[in-house]
Amino acid sequence: MASRKDLSPELTRALHDGLAIPAHPLALTEARRFDEKRQRALTRYYMAAGAGGVAVGVHSTQFEIRDPEINLLEPVLRAVAEEVARANLERPFIQIAGICGPTEQAVSEAELAAGLGYDAGLLSMGDLRAGRKRK
Repeated sequence: MASRKDLSPELTRALHDGLAIPAHPLALTEARRFDEKRQRALTRYYMAAGAGGVAVGVHSTQFEIRDPEINLLEPVLRAVAEEVARANLERPFIQIAGICGPTEQAVSEAELAAGLGYDAGLLSMGDLRAGRKRK
């Protein structure tokens, strides 16, 4: 199990001061396939526009990226994390990963996000109410 990661003092201060953290939409091609090139471009856009971070995989329309047939959670989280790392920003920029599902799935998603360098997770309990399991 992943260990706890504390936020840096700079990021904590920026959060307390207030940040715009948009929910990062999923970039798809016309054929409704993951468009990694545009996903990365959108990440660069948010950084250039001055966003304080991004929240990836948090919108209700993105729950399906966890389905085994679709299997896009890791590629989407990775593409965004790589672009943020590549930018080497000199200001605080928080990366939040969406996490959902029963405990085993949620822990797995949190470990994935932490391993990719995400700072925090946003836990959705929507699937738990519906009794559905994504994995």
